[in-house]
Amino acid sequence: MRLNFKLSGLIFLLAVSGCHTGQNKNSDNNSIRPFSENPRYWQYKGSPVLLLGGSGDDNLFQYPGLEEHLDLLQSVGGNYIRNTMSSRDSGNYWPFYQQEDGYYDLDLWNEAYWNRFESLLKLTDERDIIVQIEVWDRFDFSREPWKLNPFNPAINVNYSEAECGMEMDYPKHPASDAQPFFHSVPEMPSYTAALNLVRKYQEKYVDKLLSYSLKYGNVLYCMNNETSTPQAWGKYWMKFIRERAGDKRVFATDMFDRFFSPHSCDACMDAIENPTVYEFLDVSQINSRTVNQVHWDTLTWIIQQREIYSLRPVNCVKVYGGMNSTWGSGSNEDGIERFLRDIMGGCAAVRHHRPPHGNGLNAKSQALIKSIRKIETMVRMWEMKPHMELLSDREEDEAYLTAKKDEKYVILFPEEGNITLDLTDSPGEFAGRWISIESGSWGAHFALKGGTLTKVESPGSGGWFAVITR
Repeated sequence: MRLNFKLSGLIFLLAVSGCHTGQNKNSDNNSIRPFSENPRYWQYKGSPVLLLGGSGDDNLFQYPGLEEHLDLLQSVGGNYIRNTMSSRDSGNYWPFYQQEDGYYDLDLWNEAYWNRFESLLKLTDERDIIVQIEVWDRFDFSREPWKLNPFNPAINVNYSEAECGMEMDYPKHPASDAQPFFHSVPEMPSYTAALNLVRKYQEKYVDKLLSYSLKYGNVLYCMNNETSTPQAWGKYWMKFIRERAGDKRVFATDMFDRFFSPHSCDACMDAIENPTVYEFLDVSQINSRTVNQVHWDTLTWIIQQREIYSLRPVNCVKVYGGMNSTWGSGSNEDGIERFLRDIMGGCAAVRHHRPPHGNGLNAKSQALIKSIRKIETMVRMWEMKPHMELLSDREEDEAYLTAKKDEKYVILFPEEGNITLDLTDSPGEFAGRWISIESGSWGAHFALKGGTLTKVESPGSGGWFAVITR
């Protein structure tokens, strides 16, 4: 009896303290969170991390060959993915049960969808890969995907058009914000009481999502994909998630479509100015429409605004680059250069967008991730800040600098370059090492003398990092 009593007490203490297998692994202390010593960056399992990624799709939980894809990402130094909860691609599952007659029942689940989601969470957790979930992807709710979406009143048994306040067809681009699905909360301008029925199933869906994701510590939450819907929609779901999380600390934000022009974007400024609501920033859309020096200047402005209000990580879960689309995706080379400038400018998490409008996890993006991990063997980005004032004889977009002055310097040459580095206030000897962005391999060693203005010339074309330390 005495042994049984002691054993029962031990089990009770272990359960209360969270020290059994699994829960301790993903305790709040180990979960993703802003770095305690520099909240501009993330920490995971108690250590600061720079998040780098690229993947072949956005809704990666529905991606064929997921485990092999994650292994490839991990092998080149990647630790960050995007996961939209989307179902519009061929071969994807939808989250709700489909009857034999083809109609969906929103009161029942399609377990195959949720099994895929749980598998993604488990596989990424095992590999220390951070998952940024996008709860709502607006492209699932307009045009052709809407005709297949279980929330559409034309194809479910739970409500009619009149009962739910939504129509069977929304042919306009989702940027038009014509879909009442995204106005189902009372604060929204197009809210009607009929949408309460829709919101009931939306909440049911998010509760189901959280029943899986809250078990894991490698998850960040983004409410929408490049939304143009008023902020009240995303704020409702951020509050909802935080309330459901209870004592578990989670980090949430929203992604606004016009971050490529933040100076004229009220929603973007709302995110920047309200750190208790938007606990990190996702500014992915700066990686569309802007290129070269304009891209850098836009990012710099956002980072400077962030410094005014609160120190939070700035993420770019999408870096476009491919197909040279009319809306400004740019070329594959633009995607590489945007990724590089995002890192140099102070972003905490950067990921290549899927093909064809991004480099995904192609050979170029793999080499780029490898090159940045080589930098980390010499310096850490969370120790550095941009110091463009130390560069001279520089043409527009020729070179970029981040540094811990007097100690460590990283110069990015997107192509060939020849600039002057101001070391006049830093006498002594410095050692440098080249890293090829094109191949991800080490280049030659070189030496610099401090206390003067020093010329630095890249070894050739293809893009280079110069890493300089005492």
